[in-house]
Amino acid sequence: MSTPPLAGAGMPPGAFSGTQAQAAREVNTASLCRIGQETVQDIVFRTMEIFQLLRNMQLPNGVTYHAATYQDRLAKLQEHLRQLSILFRKLRLVYDKCNENCAGLDPVPIEQLIPYVEEDGSKHDDRGAASQLRFASEERREIMEVNKKLKQKNQQLKQIMDQLRNLIWDINAMLAMRN
Repeated sequence: MSTPPLAGAGMPPGAFSGTQAQAAREVNTASLCRIGQETVQDIVFRTMEIFQLLRNMQLPNGVTYHAATYQDRLAKLQEHLRQLSILFRKLRLVYDKCNENCAGLDPVPIEQLIPYVEEDGSKHDDRGAASQLRFASEERREIMEVNKKLKQKNQQLKQIMDQLRNLIWDINAMLAMRN
């Protein structure tokens, strides 16, 4: 924790604590959103705890039940519900403050946030489409050439495999004749 400057250093005695308090009050919208996110996470966590407590509670079906255990679980449930209520009020305050901070902003249409090419420049689009078509046809031609070369190599490999198979067959036949 830092110490405030001395009053004789050119600042009035209460000026530093006033600026600190003002900075603490001026919370930006991003930090409010972070606080809101943490609050929602707390709400979800508390809700899960409530459901866990309810799952562990026994139904009143005439079975003897310990009053102390029942009162303890009921107190825990009521405490979780009270905390949940507080968290929802906190979330409402954060939501209202965010809306208040963003009230002066002009809403930006979604169309302006997404970059796209408009249909106004039809001549430009025709040239772009022609170049895309040319590029696609060149790419297709290259693919066809590669496929043709692959077929030739596959045929050569098949011939070599057939020759090796025949050679092995002949070797095995000669070995069989020798024995």
